[in-house]
Amino acid sequence: MEEALELGEYLPQSFASAGEQAYLEFLWSAFQTNYEAERYEFASLAFHLLYMSFVSFSVWQIRLARPDQFAMAMVGFRSEEEGSLKDCDSPFKFYDRLKESQIFRFLKLIGCTNQQVGEFAKFVRRRNKIAHPTGTVFFNDHAAIDAEIVEMMKEVRNIEVHMQPVILELYGQFLSDSADPEEREYTDPADEITANFVHANYMSAADLVFCRGFDIGALSDKPGYAEIQALHEALLETYPDEEEQAA
Repeated sequence: MEEALELGEYLPQSFASAGEQAYLEFLWSAFQTNYEAERYEFASLAFHLLYMSFVSFSVWQIRLARPDQFAMAMVGFRSEEEGSLKDCDSPFKFYDRLKESQIFRFLKLIGCTNQQVGEFAKFVRRRNKIAHPTGTVFFNDHAAIDAEIVEMMKEVRNIEVHMQPVILELYGQFLSDSADPEEREYTDPADEITANFVHANYMSAADLVFCRGFDIGALSDKPGYAEIQALHEALLETYPDEEEQAA
């Protein structure tokens, strides 16, 4: 159970709509209540949906950071699928256009190999077996589901490592674009960080670890560098390192 709860570190701090927030809370509740009631089969289904939500948020961030590469990755899809993927206004809408296993191909844009993509997608095949009446219970005890969760969390961490350049690209672009207080939505740096970076980009606690380590010196030649520094300081203060916060 404890390792499963770690997945929360890789899911967004805030969501585009109350409905998305309620959906994730429902999945967490479904996972925890079924796990505690020893209905491990249903707990595994809920955890799988949380895992796939994490994947969809990652692909959404890839689309934001690398739109041209994302468009190229759609080569081979039907033309109507290409258009609808570009028009998706929520990470959850990807699954209206794609089979679940297809979404993993976009992880190749962050350097994942075909073998790694296959490892990420194998849980979909397992879930499909569980979701159909087979007369067999796959997860009979907590040891079985815990082993599955350990394996899934290994892949979550693997994806997150590959996502680091994407997260830093999004953060660097945000800092550059938000350097002028007169042109951004919020004058206060903390408000701007929260609304138009963390919220708008579905940033997780794990993503923000990368952002805290961003080398803002690389932007020293950009106009409004003092404001860039202020924005970064606001991120450090608003979303501090947990260990530093505890100390």
